[in-house]
Amino acid sequence: MQIGIHLANLTWPGGGTEMAPTIATIARTAEGVGCEHVSVMDHWFQMDQVAPVDNDMLEAYTTLGFLAAQTEKVKLHVLVTGVTYRHPGLLAKTVTTVDLLSGGRAALGIGAAWYEREHLGLGVPYPPVGERLERLEETLQICLQMWSHNNGPYTGRCYQLAETICVPQPLSQPHPPIMIGGGGERKLLKLVARYADASNLIATDFEQVAHKLDVLRRHCDEVGRNADDIKKTILYVGDALSNRDLDRFLAEMADYAKLGITTVFVMPLDADPVAFVEWLGVDLIPRLSEL
Repeated sequence: MQIGIHLANLTWPGGGTEMAPTIATIARTAEGVGCEHVSVMDHWFQMDQVAPVDNDMLEAYTTLGFLAAQTEKVKLHVLVTGVTYRHPGLLAKTVTTVDLLSGGRAALGIGAAWYEREHLGLGVPYPPVGERLERLEETLQICLQMWSHNNGPYTGRCYQLAETICVPQPLSQPHPPIMIGGGGERKLLKLVARYADASNLIATDFEQVAHKLDVLRRHCDEVGRNADDIKKTILYVGDALSNRDLDRFLAEMADYAKLGITTVFVMPLDADPVAFVEWLGVDLIPRLSEL
């Protein structure tokens, strides 16, 4: 099992003047200790369920462009982009740009969006969930078309593009990997089966993750796809790491590994994120890689 660093809390000592050097050091440290991914949230407001809404938050893809210049090996992506945040043609071009400037290290992480407050706060349309899921499928189709030799039009119910030109094409082949985040059983996991290279589930409950993966396998069977071809990842939200209870965390991950989970994203939530990542490299990653 491999580990990814997910940057969800950006409120650190020093405020805005220290934000750039802190993020750069976190990413370089993560790369140095053997982390596979560095990911960022795609929000405009901090999530008010977990922290004050006016805590620090950065625009995701600008941050990834900055991190592309600070690193050489780690994969870079958002965990995950809300489908409502950007027009799909511009999203494909943005991910392509990160991929090119990082030397082929970008991925498209995407989901149906959920944070209504920031949409209303900044005047961004927030359609009902059924329409957001429809937009998600069309966005996936548009990105895949733009990452192909087909420069022609795209006509969907939600989006119409006269030309799907994307020059230059991404370095990642056949295209930047697509990771879909979320566990909706009737529609979203069906989109994972049809379009995604990776799935991301929030690891709030082991039995729930196991159930979601069973649903995903059934959807894969329905569309004639081998479920093993889809990388399974989780975002860890437990307290074992914040308590430095390494044995409990590894025991939890051993169970997830049996489900086929190959990557766990963890969040440095304390006041010294660099020290947290360094601790992962010394005490956790060598043992986690054995699972």
